[in-house]
Amino acid sequence: ELYGHFIDGQEVQSADGATFEVENPSTGAVACRVASASEADAIRAVEVAERTFKSGVWSEMHPRDRARIMNKAAEILRSRIADIAEIESICTGRAIREMKAQLGRIPEWLEYFAGIAVGLEGSVTPFVGPFLSYIRRLPLGVVAQITPWNHPLLISTKKVAPALAGGNCIVVKPSEVAPVAVLELARALHEAGLPPGVLNVVNGFGPAAGKALCEHPAVRKIDLTGGTATGRVVCAAAGRNLKHVTAELGGKAPVIVFADADFTRAVNGVAFGAFVASGQTCVSAARILVEHSIYDKFVEALTAKANGITVGDPLDMTTQMGSIASKRQLDHVTGLVDSAREDGCQILCGGGRPSNLPESLANGHFFAPTVIAGVKPEMRIFQEEVFGPVITVSSFSNEAEAIALANNCEFGLGAAVWTTNVARGHRVAHRIEAGIVWINDHHKNDPAMPWGGCKSSGMGKENGWECLHEYTMTQSVMVNLADEAVDWFAGGEKARYS
Repeated sequence: ELYGHFIDGQEVQSADGATFEVENPSTGAVACRVASASEADAIRAVEVAERTFKSGVWSEMHPRDRARIMNKAAEILRSRIADIAEIESICTGRAIREMKAQLGRIPEWLEYFAGIAVGLEGSVTPFVGPFLSYIRRLPLGVVAQITPWNHPLLISTKKVAPALAGGNCIVVKPSEVAPVAVLELARALHEAGLPPGVLNVVNGFGPAAGKALCEHPAVRKIDLTGGTATGRVVCAAAGRNLKHVTAELGGKAPVIVFADADFTRAVNGVAFGAFVASGQTCVSAARILVEHSIYDKFVEALTAKANGITVGDPLDMTTQMGSIASKRQLDHVTGLVDSAREDGCQILCGGGRPSNLPESLANGHFFAPTVIAGVKPEMRIFQEEVFGPVITVSSFSNEAEAIALANNCEFGLGAAVWTTNVARGHRVAHRIEAGIVWINDHHKNDPAMPWGGCKSSGMGKENGWECLHEYTMTQSVMVNLADEAVDWFAGGEKARYS
């Protein structure tokens, strides 16, 4: 099947007819072909979005009317979850069991932002003298969104929903690895009544389509989820053009397990945090820090849990973990595990391709759940983002050492603490340098909870009021209520400068 771009309410092919193949990473076969955007295609999409924004058809629509369309789109998406889950599983290699569970919640983002957009109010501020000072919240204009391959529909919806709620027009460039589900989102919104040109999708590669979006003068904001290296390039381009930026980048989440934690719950929770989505999430449990007194017992149980995970065909509902999303990503994962071997670490389980896969998956990009011990903080495997089903396990002696190890990393996106001591849980969470901290859980997300990191994990927030505000600008309006006219140049004590 050939998928096009979605521009001005229609699915269209590239101006030069260029296409690219999307691979099924679990088999190595071609899943579909997709139109590949040139710079000209991306510019056309921006021009359509800019024209649509200036027309006022969406930017000036009452928030209640915007909300009706977004709520209707949520219902349309909800009715198609099974079909879209299969598409996502084929394109990403993720197990369909987890795709159905994740996608089932995605309509909530449209519903949440439809709801709070109605309450997006201005304010009146104090102003000395006979004056009225008030603040309006306005849409930014055209926004560009660059989305990743690991959660194609979820992350796109997390960006599209607040942008629409704020009255903006959008151009999305999904990852070339898994772009199809984003087109399904565009179709659902337009079927729900979204005016043509409000949401546009251009498929393709960063050096052409992505670069054109980041550098176009009509784009007022760039919202990126991707690797930190890509984030630095995008932010540099945004800085040159003075654009707003939200960037959710890399992570290397520390997980602190104290001796008083519920043992079984912690083992299961850490395994979930580490190996769901084949470890390909920015908040994946990566550096497991275990209190010394339970370290051996915990690592033994966690290794057994990892060994028991069923790896196989992503479309089989009994499969618990699918493949890595691409050969390029598999090579990256393999390279970092090889570096751990060279550094003298112990591979307690996994460390390569699973040995029991059927012949039908012989060309798939699989990597077994992997637990690595004997790790030192200065090693690459402790510091660099793997983005695969690979974790390190280290011990600590006291709370202060655990916090120091957790913060000994350039990233600061997600973290977790496992303990039954309520005071300790809060105390440690407050000292971890991360934008999101779970206590006795992992991965949980909600459209009302701000999501974003610090340090090399990016800037800005997804979710919640904070995100909606970042998709708007404020305009201050001051009204002189005095009847008396003042001539500054006539002099006199009543003249006021500011």
